[in-house]
Amino acid sequence: MTAPDFTVDVFQNEYLPVRAREVNAIVTVRSGGTAAEGPAAAPSAAEIIIIDRSGSMGMSIDPERSMLVPMAKLDMACRAAGAAVDVIRDGVAFAVIAGSRRARAIYPEDGTLAIAGANTREAAKSSLARLSAGGGTAIGNWLLLARQIFQTREDTLRHAILLTDGQNMQFPGRLAAAIRQCEGLFRCDCRGVGTDWNVDELRKISTALLGSVDIVPDPSGLAADFEAMMQASMAKEIADVMLRVWVPQHARVRFIKQVAPAVEDLTSRRTQPQAPQAGDYPTGAWGNESRDYHLCVDVEPGAIGQEMLAARVSLIVNTASGPQTLGQGLARAIWTEDEELSTRISRHVAHYTGQAELAQAIQDGLEARKAGDEGTATARLGTAVALAHGSGNEDTARLLAKVVDVIDPGTGTIRLKGKVAAADEMALDTRSAKTVRVRP
Repeated sequence: MTAPDFTVDVFQNEYLPVRAREVNAIVTVRSGGTAAEGPAAAPSAAEIIIIDRSGSMGMSIDPERSMLVPMAKLDMACRAAGAAVDVIRDGVAFAVIAGSRRARAIYPEDGTLAIAGANTREAAKSSLARLSAGGGTAIGNWLLLARQIFQTREDTLRHAILLTDGQNMQFPGRLAAAIRQCEGLFRCDCRGVGTDWNVDELRKISTALLGSVDIVPDPSGLAADFEAMMQASMAKEIADVMLRVWVPQHARVRFIKQVAPAVEDLTSRRTQPQAPQAGDYPTGAWGNESRDYHLCVDVEPGAIGQEMLAARVSLIVNTASGPQTLGQGLARAIWTEDEELSTRISRHVAHYTGQAELAQAIQDGLEARKAGDEGTATARLGTAVALAHGSGNEDTARLLAKVVDVIDPGTGTIRLKGKVAAADEMALDTRSAKTVRVRP
């Protein structure tokens, strides 16, 4: 199959004042899909759906009667998994795992991967229909079983969906160790149903495994969400694309962050390729889509009028014949005494700097609120309101309005709400990193 076409565009103000070192650029990467309909059009792919079957998935606390009552979470989760199975393309390998304190392959039961077709889809849904709730929650074990099953085949694109309604009960460090063993092997989208799970736990998984994290407050919303996640995964056409950043001698990458469609700091995930003065940063799998990255490089200052290539950004994928470059862009630096040139603000850099600040302000504010520090919470969430309003991030502004009373969005004047629904607070937390693109 022909790889998707990639284009790389760089937006920056390349003019720097005398003695300045910091070069900032927004790198926009676009890929165009090439796959046609049908199983032969896509590279080999494998999907695993991981469903929490712990005891809490079958019961819930009735706040009015202060007692456990039957709950349809597991039933809804199994229906959602079935909806996702129906979306899997013919010819794609797949499996279903049920997790409690132990992880168990429920389809196929022998711990391998089945090939999607009419018969195997129905068999998987029959296995899901027989699932019952019981036991605790050990998410690390679920991930390790998924890793083991994925390794039974050599598929190019590997993706998992993980659903839980509770917090991990393993000894400290077990989950982190499991995540490290899975890193680079498969992508994982994580979902929490209800409000009794830990956002930070699932965020650590989704960040390391290049996936997403979100809340589904009502179990009735699981099927649509699972179907959408699987459709997005089926649209991926090329796996393990690396962002390779070359810088000149005596220069260093201060940071590189994905800033659209969501903020994700890639700086610490650098690996060293054979190419000198370069670093590789993982971007995961791609389909027909566009993403933006903020690159910040420290360079040795040049003389007035001197122009320097500050960074070369390439999209790299490893093939059987070696690394292949899919696209490339250049960031430059020119030193000048002309203040009109050097003080111009790149619209793209300014916008995404604000979006990253917005995400951080929300997370800082929520953390302060949980700690009882109302002053810091008010200040940081007020900053978030002003940034969301100024950048046109309406979705985030709506989420903020459920957590704070907005008095003046332009100045970020707010008042903390006395009572906030747990689902609203968790929705703001999980979606805090989602950004809006630069306005035309």
